[in-house]
Amino acid sequence: MATVSVRYIVRDVDAAIDFYTRHLGFTEVMHPAPTFAMLTRGDLRLALSAPGGPGGGGSTAADGRVPEPGGWNRFALEVTDLPAVAERLRAAGVVFRGDLVEGVGGDQVVVEDPSGNPVELFAPKRAEARLDPATG
Repeated sequence: MATVSVRYIVRDVDAAIDFYTRHLGFTEVMHPAPTFAMLTRGDLRLALSAPGGPGGGGSTAADGRVPEPGGWNRFALEVTDLPAVAERLRAAGVVFRGDLVEGVGGDQVVVEDPSGNPVELFAPKRAEARLDPATG
């Protein structure tokens, strides 16, 4: 059951569903309207909203601003073999925001969903950087 929820604004909800389910292991929970869907992966619930949609997270703010995808804030998915995952995603045509970065606690690479939202793939090097430190 999901314990953390993140909302991403996406240009095309169907394309986002395909990306997250096919490439990153998410499961579609609901898609009740063309402008909204909810996916899960482990403890993460990912709400996808189209900008300017009627009601909900993509609706226009009171000051007239419309939510838009992109930026650098992101969620991270832990992976065990980052080079292999990156190779598979590159072969599938997934867009990368640079090369693999070697860090102190782990290595990472940032990919983009079809709307340009970043997703970090993180391979911990230290037990305390793992989501479950007992597995290190």
